[in-house]
Amino acid sequence: MATETQKPQQSTDDCQMMAKPQQEHHWLQQLVGEWSYEGSCEGGPNQPPMQFNGVETVRSIGGLWIQAEGRGTSPDGSEMTSILNVGYDTRKKHYVGSWLCSVMDHMFVYTGEIDGDGKTLPLETEGPSFLEPGKTARYRDILEFVSPDHRVMRSEIQGDDGKWIKMFKADYKRVK
Repeated sequence: MATETQKPQQSTDDCQMMAKPQQEHHWLQQLVGEWSYEGSCEGGPNQPPMQFNGVETVRSIGGLWIQAEGRGTSPDGSEMTSILNVGYDTRKKHYVGSWLCSVMDHMFVYTGEIDGDGKTLPLETEGPSFLEPGKTARYRDILEFVSPDHRVMRSEIQGDDGKWIKMFKADYKRVK
């Protein structure tokens, strides 16, 4: 007979601390590896697009998460480091994550779901507006696999009219 101080034992299946990778987690594992990237972003009114490049190391954390560390130049030419974390929350039934970088003091927190094509993961977030300083805006960062060794990341901001405006695009190639 259990006393008031004894707690019922949980099975391993009931313990949220012992998650096992699901199909959604496996999708993320294709990101694991070394990548180089080149991209461009809008330069503003009457300005040419700004170019940037770098490398990214993506590692798996327990088969449940990926962590991507990017190192390279930002669009203004300064050195930048970024950290992207993404996993799948089986209780919330969507992807969750965060992104931060060495040139900003805001951490973007993501939610998203794989598109029907099975190749694209749009991650939505909110943060400081690049269009209207002092305000916040909705953003969408889209990870898309073109092939196992080529992926694209696009970033968009939602305008006041609800339409998505392209901010930047980067092509990632797997380093052999």
